[in-house]
Amino acid sequence: MTMHRKDFIKTCGLACLGATSVGMLLQSCVATKNITAPIDGDQLVISKADFAKNKGHYNYIVVSNTRLQYPIALFRFSEENYTALYLQCTHQGNELNAYGDKLVCSAHGSEFDNKGKVTNGPATEALRSFPVKVLQENIHVSLSAA
Repeated sequence: MTMHRKDFIKTCGLACLGATSVGMLLQSCVATKNITAPIDGDQLVISKADFAKNKGHYNYIVVSNTRLQYPIALFRFSEENYTALYLQCTHQGNELNAYGDKLVCSAHGSEFDNKGKVTNGPATEALRSFPVKVLQENIHVSLSAA
């Protein structure tokens, strides 16, 4: 049996649409925790308890404050190791969305890993990151240094 060109294009198009839908569905299943945190001086202060969930912990949280133009994604690698990334795309300044261990720009498709490095263009520059210090039960993100 031979497949006509029109049927082939239709079949391929439906397969691509299905694969894209499954990918989006899986990404939407990743739980994102959004919080608002206070700024004390030049420090964004987040409680370690904000990473706790029913069984285990969140790998990242998205932190907002009215003084910030864009949120900050705070990734947890261990009890004492965190990375704070500004959720502004370095391509054209759009806000990024967090999906598991990657950050995605919905405007042009740029993607970044949980350390802020570009994994897919058109962006070519890494994300702005902030120094992080863990002091007792709080995580302090320094907003004055980049």
